[in-house]
Amino acid sequence: MDERERENKIGDDGVIEFDSRLRAGQTGGDPAPRPDPPEGAEATALADQIARLQAEKDELMQMLVRRQADFENYRKRIERERQEDRRHGTGKLIEDLLPVLDAFERALKAHGDPAYEEYRKGLELIYQQLWSALSRHGLERIDAEGKAFDPHYHQAIERVESKEYPDGTVLEVLQDGFLFHGRVVRPSIVRVSFNSGHSEGGKSSAVQRQSK
Repeated sequence: MDERERENKIGDDGVIEFDSRLRAGQTGGDPAPRPDPPEGAEATALADQIARLQAEKDELMQMLVRRQADFENYRKRIERERQEDRRHGTGKLIEDLLPVLDAFERALKAHGDPAYEEYRKGLELIYQQLWSALSRHGLERIDAEGKAFDPHYHQAIERVESKEYPDGTVLEVLQDGFLFHGRVVRPSIVRVSFNSGHSEGGKSSAVQRQSK
């Protein structure tokens, strides 16, 4: 085959073959190799940084918990103080109303005449309403009669000799005492027994000091 025939053959085919390996590289064969993970000093530095960040996170969480606890304690303290302020104000009002309560009781005891029966019923109704309102706010009457004398709750103004009752027993309540939320706002005014044969010690001494 002469040179002209070879040129015609190439012209008829019109295709130039390239190396297959070169074509694979151009069209995206295997991906490029990834860099190796850090080793040695770089890995140690990375671990130290992670540990430091974790420690900072733990410290911040503990600080947050402490702040929340402090705020909750502050809120409770403020609420207690508000309640104490309200009780103090209510207690002062109740102390001022105790003489009114005493006047009602004296009036009820004084009018036993049947002619005053209707008047008495109206007075009793007002008295019950007043007592109900005061007791709802925490007022309690001190139960003193027949109890052992206690200087924290009773004020003795007279000592009466008695062989019937143990020494230092409250024989009679002359004026009721009251508690407001467990605190004495007025002690009971009482008469207390004593036995001349009993040694002047213990409760008798306390009663004697109170009655002076």
